[in-house]
Amino acid sequence: MAMRRYRNEHDRSVFSRRSLVLFGAQGALATALGARMYQLQIIEGEKYAARADRARIRPSLLAPVRGQIISRDGKPLAVNRHNYKVVLYREETEDIEGTLDQLSALIPLPPLRRKALAEEIRRTRAFLPVVIAENLKWDEFAEVNANAPALAGISPELGLTRHYPEADFTGHLVGYVASASERDVERAGKDGSLLKLPGMRIGKSGVERVEEIALRGKAGLSRVEKDAHGRPMQELERREGTPGEDLTLTVDMDLQKYAMQRMGEESGAVVVMDIYDGDVLAMASTPGFDPNGFVLGLSQKDWLSLRDNEKKPLNNKAVSGLYPPGSTFKMVVAMAALEAGLIGPGHSVYCGGHIELGSHRFHCWKRGGHGTVNLHEGIKQSCDVYFYDIAKRLGIDRLAETARKFGVGVLPEIGLVDAKAGTMPDTAWKRAYKNEAWYPGETLHAGIGQGYVTGSPLQLAVMTARIANGGFEVHPRLVRARNGDRVKTRSLRGTGIDKAHVEAVKRAMYGVVNESGGTARRSRIAMPGYEMAGKTGTAQVRRITTAERAAGVFKNEDLPWERRDHALFVAFAPADDPRYAISVIVEHGGGGSKVAAPIARDVLLKLQFPKEIPEGAIPQGAAPVFTVEKEDEEDGSEDA
Repeated sequence: MAMRRYRNEHDRSVFSRRSLVLFGAQGALATALGARMYQLQIIEGEKYAARADRARIRPSLLAPVRGQIISRDGKPLAVNRHNYKVVLYREETEDIEGTLDQLSALIPLPPLRRKALAEEIRRTRAFLPVVIAENLKWDEFAEVNANAPALAGISPELGLTRHYPEADFTGHLVGYVASASERDVERAGKDGSLLKLPGMRIGKSGVERVEEIALRGKAGLSRVEKDAHGRPMQELERREGTPGEDLTLTVDMDLQKYAMQRMGEESGAVVVMDIYDGDVLAMASTPGFDPNGFVLGLSQKDWLSLRDNEKKPLNNKAVSGLYPPGSTFKMVVAMAALEAGLIGPGHSVYCGGHIELGSHRFHCWKRGGHGTVNLHEGIKQSCDVYFYDIAKRLGIDRLAETARKFGVGVLPEIGLVDAKAGTMPDTAWKRAYKNEAWYPGETLHAGIGQGYVTGSPLQLAVMTARIANGGFEVHPRLVRARNGDRVKTRSLRGTGIDKAHVEAVKRAMYGVVNESGGTARRSRIAMPGYEMAGKTGTAQVRRITTAERAAGVFKNEDLPWERRDHALFVAFAPADDPRYAISVIVEHGGGGSKVAAPIARDVLLKLQFPKEIPEGAIPQGAAPVFTVEKEDEEDGSEDA
């Protein structure tokens, strides 16, 4: 009995101690919880309230309106047009595939597009909209609007898209915009979020790419209140972005279009520039391409037709095409020899049709030779032997030094990312790039613009401009004004070439076109005060063998297109008071005097007589000036 009483008292004691410990732990827990609630609600309440507010109010970027691009004569080159599009807000639909099936009954959604959409939806964050289709026709857009209440998550919206009114006339020059790649987003840094916005486009080529930052503008901001599921309820604040700059290019659209049309089906380029301020008045590369296709989305068939075309329509040949300058380079060779004091204007050389160097024979283009010629006649008749001789006296290093002063082998400061520097070789260049010594025969090849010497049509225009302006270092430019404010031109500085030497070369270029025996006399401008001075060039793309020379050199027209010579011509006008320089290259066109010179003549006539070329502008018997029929102007009522 006593034992039982002891055990009961012991159990009560243990129970009491355990209850006390339990109550103590509960009290401590309650105290800690209260302290934590006090910290969260009182001490840190404002911080967490702000976090909750940010979760409820979601800021989003607003894409700015892209700046427009116009020509110097006021023609729109890149504008913004209304874009009828359909957007999916996937948080508002539980069956995305079902919604797309319904939508495909109203507008075209090909299988490839559906596949691309599936990948885009997978990569896009849930709260961001996805563009399902854009650039819809009005009747398609209206049909989606009428059925929108039955299409969960689908919203028909009106936006802006890029449009290029001049299409393939300016494709290479203006370029095009397209969606940003992941690499573009990474390189954009803090602007990367803007580039991810649905429908956002950035410049991919031409001026659109070079001036991307200026044209893009700055993003705006919208603060939208959303419910617990992330659905927008109301817009609390909206700050529109800063529109991009409007750019006026130096290009004259009428001249640009004429140059493109004058080239016709040929592959090549025409560049026209002002010899004093460097304004590029025309930069035509043919064949052209329509940049609108890249904005709207090219089909695989269209892409392959552009990519695989042997005339490379996607290449801007005016700045990235590199060609041997041929005889158009002879003026630089002449000035280099004059500057070095090796020759004077009266220096003469006998041309019997070839010159020998060791066991090698270097031929003149005229099989029987030109006889005795001086500098003036050497340029006028384009005697190869004359320039072989002075190049051998000069050496490649001194020739290269003068050539670079005229822009040969120097990257033009025009900003286009696809512009190339070409090559003006010297002994150091060959050691660096070929790990070989320079050979004397290579100097002779360089003396007639062949061998390693290459340049773009833009570089040849710069070379000609610096000759025409008396030896001043003019640089090409494409942007004439920003938001209406004129862009200042660079101050001209001299190349250091003796003006008398430049004038001697200019007189010889006048003889090329206007004197008897000149290689381009048939393409002269007969209007007094408007004549042009120039130089023909024919650049070989194949080696003429000894056997072929003995049997008779094949004519260009008897060869496959890709083995024919390139035709070149450079000129300035008016000859007595120069203002404009031009370069023309026709790939595999044959002779420069026959093919390239008439194109330059017509473009310079169009430039000097923009309204109507007067009768008597060309001599009797010459090929008529190319004319084009006027087209009806496109209605720009949808431009925004």
